[in-house]
Amino acid sequence: MAAPSTEACGLMERSVRERAPPLLTDLYQFTMAYAYWRAGRHQEPAVFELFFRDNPFGGGFSLFAGLHDCLLFLRSFGFTERDVEFLRSVLPPNTDPAFFDFLRGLDCSAVTLRSVPEGSVVFARVPLMEVEGPLAVVQLLETSLLCLVNYASLVCSNAARFRLAAGHHRKLVEMGLRRAQGPDGGLTASRYTYIGGFDLTSNVQAGFLFGIPVVGTMAHSYVTSFSSLEEVWPQTLVKANGDPDPVDVISLTKGWLRRVCELLGAEPENIREGELAAFLSYAIAYPHNFLPVIDSYSVECSGLLNFCAVALVLCELGYQPVGVRLDSGDLCKQSTAVRRVFGLCSEQFSVSAFNSLIIIGTNNLSEESMTELNKKANEINVVGVGTHLVTCTKQPSLGCVYKLVEVRGTPRMKISEDPEKTTVAGRKAVYRLLDADGHPFLDLLCLKVEPPPEAGCTLTCYPLVGDNAPVSVTPAQVACLRKEVFLKGQVKEPLCSAAETRAKVQSSLQTLHPRHKRLQEPDSYMVALSEKLHHMVTELQKGSSSNSNFLLAN
Repeated sequence: MAAPSTEACGLMERSVRERAPPLLTDLYQFTMAYAYWRAGRHQEPAVFELFFRDNPFGGGFSLFAGLHDCLLFLRSFGFTERDVEFLRSVLPPNTDPAFFDFLRGLDCSAVTLRSVPEGSVVFARVPLMEVEGPLAVVQLLETSLLCLVNYASLVCSNAARFRLAAGHHRKLVEMGLRRAQGPDGGLTASRYTYIGGFDLTSNVQAGFLFGIPVVGTMAHSYVTSFSSLEEVWPQTLVKANGDPDPVDVISLTKGWLRRVCELLGAEPENIREGELAAFLSYAIAYPHNFLPVIDSYSVECSGLLNFCAVALVLCELGYQPVGVRLDSGDLCKQSTAVRRVFGLCSEQFSVSAFNSLIIIGTNNLSEESMTELNKKANEINVVGVGTHLVTCTKQPSLGCVYKLVEVRGTPRMKISEDPEKTTVAGRKAVYRLLDADGHPFLDLLCLKVEPPPEAGCTLTCYPLVGDNAPVSVTPAQVACLRKEVFLKGQVKEPLCSAAETRAKVQSSLQTLHPRHKRLQEPDSYMVALSEKLHHMVTELQKGSSSNSNFLLAN
């Protein structure tokens, strides 16, 4: 697999600037920034956290993705003169002109980002990112950061679930570009489904930008565009050994087709000549990459027979055909029948190459149909997935949120009538506790100033979900989840390629206990507060209640 070129890396950064410029945000971010500025609060130190409230798809985990683009976004953040003039036109006319001078000088040089590493397994309510900086600036970052993380993490998690459903013995191809929500959605999907566990993509631009292996041969339209062998041109092919004398492949194919029909007891009159012409024409163009779709008419009566005839011609000339694609009907049943015919041809014609032909299955596959595929006998080596993968049909949004937790060193907390929307105040450290087998079993949120938990030492904590009763745990290992990745306008960690992040995903998933990886009814993973953080949150809630009558105070 080719790594992205220097040119491609530059295009990636430019792509982020073009896809996520500073104006790609909600208007109220600017109205709030103006109000902060007007009140002289715009430089106050503030801390926001980004997290999601529920694990997606009814599962037990998610994957964190999108950090790479967030870092590029922060590094290039700044308003152009055109940006400022447009804002002048959409903000209320009584906006102080000096505010626009303030915007012209804004950047992220005073912003610090601490984050979970991209590609990590993560869980609901764990702060994935902590964004610290001047209040007006970090407020303006909210929508863009959410946009860059939400879909990337969702589709990456969806891909991981497809991978778990498929197992590791099958290759997976992402082919959802034509079904995606626009060009940016398609490109993002190709990138993050690869990171989530897919092996290949049909998206050429994704291959160019991210170094993802690309695949593709033919569609049904190519097959149906042919009607006669007279349309095949040229009608000759040289042998793979370099012999310059061209071979008449039309007559050779007809001979092999007769032999295949005799072997299988097939009726020659049911064979589509146009389909044979399409296969032969493609094989002449790409004799080393012959993999046609064989269900344009009838797999059993035409497509499979035509493939075998052309493939046998290629074998006779010293080439190695690749395989076939099935795109309709009962994929399991058809793949088994196709594999049986490959075996018969291999044995009858002494062509061992037929034993290594691959079968690709594509037909609007979902996570559920992928699971069913594994329960039935089949011979499918590669599965192509599009619509249900890239559109995340089971859940269209991860629901990440970006909440204020501290201003001027003072904890801030949203206390909602909906308990699910109540936030956990204060700057935090996040630790992952692991058992003796190296499986994570609890993510612990602590106050930033607390000493970290220690391996082998029992601690008491309060689960965020449930009856909130204290529990005692003893970790065998402790890992700090977040690290500083952006400081003073600079990216602190080397930016990973898609392949490197993909490897991190697989490594992170391997540590997860199978009970948390189950696609159906997984065990809930515990996220808890330390005693000190729980006490602080409780006191803030009490204080909020007692301060609600300030209007009545003297």
